[in-house]
This record gives sequence, structure tokens and C-alpha cells, in this order.
Amino acid sequence: MPKIVNHEERKKQIAEAMWRVILDKGMEGATVRNIAEEAGLSLGALRHYFSNQDDLLVYAMTLVQERATDRIEAVAKQNLPPKEMVLAVLLEIVPVNQETLAEMEVWFAFMAHVNHRREELNIPDDGIVTGVHKIIAYLDNVGLLKEGLDLDLEMERLYAIIDGIAIHALFGAGRLEAERVKKTLQYHIDSICVE
Repeated sequence: MPKIVNHEERKKQIAEAMWRVILDKGMEGATVRNIAEEAGLSLGALRHYFSNQDDLLVYAMTLVQERATDRIEAVAKQNLPPKEMVLAVLLEIVPVNQETLAEMEVWFAFMAHVNHRREELNIPDDGIVTGVHKIIAYLDNVGLLKEGLDLDLEMERLYAIIDGIAIHALFGAGRLEAERVKKTLQYHIDSICVE
């Protein structure tokens, strides 16, 4: 009896293999051959799912974005107080554990690799700008933001903090540990919210 293959699971397996190759060998090492070997597949089997490396690249980027979104949506469904919810959502974006650190490292590698090809590839948006806008709007709607804040600049500042934390966590060789990231984000939220 032929083995039944879940094609969507196989595609995820290949994308995750690509992530591991990128984390180990960088984008230059993310060849179809290396990815197939990491996934335990033949080149032909890999090409059955992705006709070229660009298709795999876009799929792998989309999967990173979808996983982060799924985690954030799970947090949003919890019945947390507003400031706790905002912090919990932010902690699903910034690199504070092995999963989010790997996702952020892979995402930055992807973006550096494809940035000059934005016109020809259907590159997914990381969703962080949209998420930041929602966070600031949410804090404003529940009446927690201090009066007189420029909401547009607060959105930009929070976006810059997230990116800065991500860069420092990735390239700071362990300088920025998870607890420090959490304290920094909490400090910022407290600084823009009423007591």
C-alpha cells in the first residue's frame, strides 16, 4: 500500500530544513542540494514541492510570519489586563527564546538576501508595523496612554525599539538576555501609560 504523504506538512518540513541550513551555513549555504539533504529528501522530491529556490524562499518566509501571527493571536485570546497583553504580544515578536531568536535570524537573513528583488518576488510583510499600530491604538482605546502623546511618533518609536532589540539580541553575542528584553519593553510601556 502506498504511503500517504501530507503535502502541506512536507512543505513545512522543507521550509524548516531551509531555516536550519540558513542558521548553520547562512543564505549562501542554502542551496537546493543542502536543503534537500537537511530535509532527508532527494532533489527530485524537493522540486516536486517547490519548482525553484525562489518559491521555497517565499514559502519559508511566509511560514515564519504565519507562526509569529498564530502565537500573537493565541495571546490576544487570553483574558489578560491590557498592559500585560501588550507585553505578552511584544514578547512573541522579539527574540527571547530559541524559537523567536531563530525566526528573527532567519527573517533578517531572508530580507538581506531578497531586499533588492522586492519587485519580482512576492515577499510577505513581517506585520510588525501593522502590529505596532494596533498596540498603540489599543492602549489609546482602553485609556491607558498618557495625554498629549503623538501617537504616530509613539508607533514609530515602538517599532524602532522592537527592531533595535532584535538586532542587539542577534548580534550582541548574548549581551541582551530575555529578562533584560522583557524589562526594557515593560519600562517603555510603563513610560507611555498612566499608572
